[in-house]
Amino acid sequence: MPVVENATIRKLRAGGLALGFGLHHLRTSAAGMIAAAAGHDWLFIDMEHGAFSQDDVAQICIAALPTGITPIVRVCAGALDEGTRALDNGAAGIVVPHVDTIDQARRIAAAFRYPPVGSRSWGGPPALFGYKAPANAEAQAAINPEIMVIAMIESSEAVANAAGIAAVDGIDGLLIGTSDLTAEMGISGQFLHPRVEEAFGSVGAACRKAGKFLGLGGVYELDAMKHYTGLGAQFILTGSDHSYMLAEASRRSAFFRKLETDRKAS
Repeated sequence: MPVVENATIRKLRAGGLALGFGLHHLRTSAAGMIAAAAGHDWLFIDMEHGAFSQDDVAQICIAALPTGITPIVRVCAGALDEGTRALDNGAAGIVVPHVDTIDQARRIAAAFRYPPVGSRSWGGPPALFGYKAPANAEAQAAINPEIMVIAMIESSEAVANAAGIAAVDGIDGLLIGTSDLTAEMGISGQFLHPRVEEAFGSVGAACRKAGKFLGLGGVYELDAMKHYTGLGAQFILTGSDHSYMLAEASRRSAFFRKLETDRKAS
């Protein structure tokens, strides 16, 4: 079986917008199909804040691969072992939060690539080959370029180091975690604050210079998302299972509550 190609990284290289469907509690193998039906490109499986076990992640990732949706897992900042296990079990990308320094970026890039590019351990035939991989060296060479490694920029220190972080070989993109960044700046939730715009400009310039992708997370107001997409963000987390469900459920309940009120008034 040939390696499963990463459709998201190809879309980004072609200059498109890659839309991410966030998962916090949707622990079902249908997640990839739902994301595809809703016009998304990748799953953001959140092990940092979501309610996922390693087994949950494996089931979601493996089920997503045949749908064309790219399963990408966010691990906790120090949990590189969770990232390598996710990759062995179907993930096609890892997002690491709170990457503040170049040394951190180098460790991350090395952890998720096979030698000679990195130091990832071979755990046997992986899900990306349908567990029917060719010889080790051939399989590892094929898998390395299909894995996305994304560093999250969530502090003023990280913004200051963005050029160096983006320049690290093996880092594919920088994802600005806007919610945590604004909190660290003392302007929590002020997503269009001039300091945030300045940070996006600086990180975006670093990405363009290094040929990497700029990502947007933590901002879900459409006008603000449009603004930062205009500043170069391509790798976009559009929302999550929580926000999607609450938005539509709230809209429908409001419709029927109005019917209820109108009935009482008539």
